[in-house]
Amino acid sequence: MRTADFNFYLPPGLIAQHPAPQRDESRLLVLNRASGAVEHRRFRELPRWLRPGDVLVLNNSRVIPARLRGTNARTGGKFEILLLEQNAPNDWWVMLRPGKSARVGTQIILSENGQATAIRATVAEVNSLGHRRLQFSGTPDISCELDRLGEVPLPPYITRTSQSDRDEDKERYQTIYAKASGSVAAPTAGLHFTPQLLEEIRAAGVKICYVTLHVGPGTFAPVKTETLAAHKMHEERFELGEETVQEVNAARNSGRRVIAVGTTTVRVLESVAARNDGKLNVYKGKTDIFIYPQFNFRIVDVLLTNFHLPGSTLLMLVSAFAAPGETSGREMVLSAYQEAIRNRYRFFSYGDAMLIL
Repeated sequence: MRTADFNFYLPPGLIAQHPAPQRDESRLLVLNRASGAVEHRRFRELPRWLRPGDVLVLNNSRVIPARLRGTNARTGGKFEILLLEQNAPNDWWVMLRPGKSARVGTQIILSENGQATAIRATVAEVNSLGHRRLQFSGTPDISCELDRLGEVPLPPYITRTSQSDRDEDKERYQTIYAKASGSVAAPTAGLHFTPQLLEEIRAAGVKICYVTLHVGPGTFAPVKTETLAAHKMHEERFELGEETVQEVNAARNSGRRVIAVGTTTVRVLESVAARNDGKLNVYKGKTDIFIYPQFNFRIVDVLLTNFHLPGSTLLMLVSAFAAPGETSGREMVLSAYQEAIRNRYRFFSYGDAMLIL
């Protein structure tokens, strides 16, 4: 399929900029794959579509304050650093802007509220993607300094002008069940849940399980190739534990549904199933799985997700899920998106949600 087939026009006013609405006050578009029918609800009504015995799987990765700021030790030029992956303490792959000014050997003095600190970073390597490998000094471990120096790495379409908004993001741009630190972007489908809603779901006889996938910027990278098959996903670290393996395999064996919260959860479950003849096993590693139309899902029966960027790999995954093994899911999803646009749903990270049954 062609990348251009997944583009659509989104009026700027629908791009969610602020944390409102509060968690389970978001709207919920319910799409029935069999009929193509659409319902408009509130997220707090989610339990009405869940059944006793369902297994709800969430991604418990925690967003780190991964955006740092600094100055060129020689020229005084400004740098913005986005931490991507830790190799060892004080050794990270990063995205660095402006990259052209960050040659191997460049030293960067980190800042705190615009003031220089004693912490430095030296560019040690540049890879084929243009990412820099930084060696930090002046601290035993830069990870321990992130709460002090780092900022929440919000997507570029979200702008902040006040400190109060930035402070609110520190809590809001995080799922309530976030546990394992490592993401540079939130698994946004989970941002809608409250403790009360999760307890209501448990009380209804639904088993809640977790996976961990540390979301990297590659998830949101635009597809620049003409065809989908030519696109290469960046690897992301994930972990699938014993409890989730047992619960999901048991549900599959007994005909009960597995409900994935977010595209990152889908990628974990389907990555492991592809390696293990359709079943799950305990696994820790990386995945670069790219799910697009005609993909056959082995684990996930229901998907809860947000509304995604035009031409994104996330939209392609959702389109694949709407019609597994076929290409018609694209038309169904884009039609549902147009319905969402007509009804003024909010899109992207702080936007509303979509449930695909």
